[in-house]
Amino acid sequence: MSQQTTRRERAASGFLASVRRRCEVEAAKALFRKRLVVRTAVPLISFSFDDFPRSAFLEAGSILSRYSVLGTYYVSLGLMGKQSELGPMFQAEDLKELRRLGHELGCHTFGHCHSWNTSPDVYEQSIVQNQRALSELLPGALFQTFAYPISWPRLAVKRVAGRHFVCCRAGGRWPINVGTADLNLLSATFLEKNRDNPGAVKALIDENARRRGWLIFATHDVSGSPSPWGCTSNFFEQVVRWAVESGARILPVVRALEVLQGSSSESTSKTQHLGVSLR
Repeated sequence: MSQQTTRRERAASGFLASVRRRCEVEAAKALFRKRLVVRTAVPLISFSFDDFPRSAFLEAGSILSRYSVLGTYYVSLGLMGKQSELGPMFQAEDLKELRRLGHELGCHTFGHCHSWNTSPDVYEQSIVQNQRALSELLPGALFQTFAYPISWPRLAVKRVAGRHFVCCRAGGRWPINVGTADLNLLSATFLEKNRDNPGAVKALIDENARRRGWLIFATHDVSGSPSPWGCTSNFFEQVVRWAVESGARILPVVRALEVLQGSSSESTSKTQHLGVSLR
């Protein structure tokens, strides 16, 4: 077999793998959807932190407190107390303090499972294990929302996660949740992808205000010298300031969802009262 033939076969194999992955991604977008109508008189913004390193609590949490707003911390309890590329990870006392302050604790699987490569049964076991570990640390506490770790979810993983939570947050496929969103695949924008382009973040906040949508920001560590997956304290505070100045309500993910579901129910009730047929 010639080298040229081998290169052609590799190229064809790579092309087929790319097509297969694209089809699987489109399937995840299209199937096992939970419909949410995003209708609100006041735009919504949520700040969320994945994994999460202690700096997201100590530094970013202090910034949120200065503006009297709350966030969502997606927890992988298997990472508690460890050292990582993001810096020191959260401690048990951090969870207790976050909950006392009113922040939301969300699920990120116990083992920080890859959302594309992990088998659905192992993924679900890790979700259950994470809830069990939370209940041992904070009796009575429940994870209500979820963020997919590492990757866009494959279809079977999306189906599993959707069984356990009121909503599941993905990555940044779409910048703002507007119109009709999928509660099993909510969009989020990772701040670190634009930390060298703050104007893009400001434009996104302004667009969210115009469209009266739900913008979910996500990041990891927040410090003076962040990892590639985090952002600086100054940048984060600037984004929070812009969010507040936009007139948006800044709420944890689960609280923003409650607002939207309440608005939708109120709108439906009014429409039915007027005798309009709903489809």
